[in-house]
Amino acid sequence: MLQKTCSPIAVGLVVLSFLTAPGCFNVYGPSLGYLSIPIPVSPYFQDRLEDQFIEQERYNKVPILGPITAGAHPVAMDPPSDDQVMRALEKVRPVEGGIPLLHEVQRTNVRIVKELIADYMDPPRHYPLIGPAQVHHCHYKCTVYFTEITRVGWPIPYTTKKEDAQEVIYIDLNHFHIVGNVECGPSSEY
Repeated sequence: MLQKTCSPIAVGLVVLSFLTAPGCFNVYGPSLGYLSIPIPVSPYFQDRLEDQFIEQERYNKVPILGPITAGAHPVAMDPPSDDQVMRALEKVRPVEGGIPLLHEVQRTNVRIVKELIADYMDPPRHYPLIGPAQVHHCHYKCTVYFTEITRVGWPIPYTTKKEDAQEVIYIDLNHFHIVGNVECGPSSEY
């Protein structure tokens, strides 16, 4: 029986020909070398980064509103959205990350009740990068009613269904109100 062996030089030439061929590498312009090869990313990490971006973009920024008009009582901004309440609930009682066919938890028939429990303003003070402003605090009590279904697949398969599950979440929404004349800025008398 004749056994053929490839020399390392022949293998190197074949690999070099694949690396210099058009495809993942750009041979007609500037190239990033091995950094131009796409690297697969796990969906877990991609979802986590997307969630962090959504949280930062939607809910972690404090809006700056105009001054309060004379004689008017400032009202609270819109109550928290259902998405914001469910994201806060997911931090308290996570459902994601179950193991299929071994242990899964689902929430169905979700109903959210939002109550304003406090609405007050701090006295004016100077904030860096904003100037003189007041902080308007709004505290909400959000009660989430849902049906929780738990499926366990091993060692003995069974399903539990909790019809009247509920969770209470408190969400604080704050925003700024500028104090003083916005058009002219602070007084220019020195």
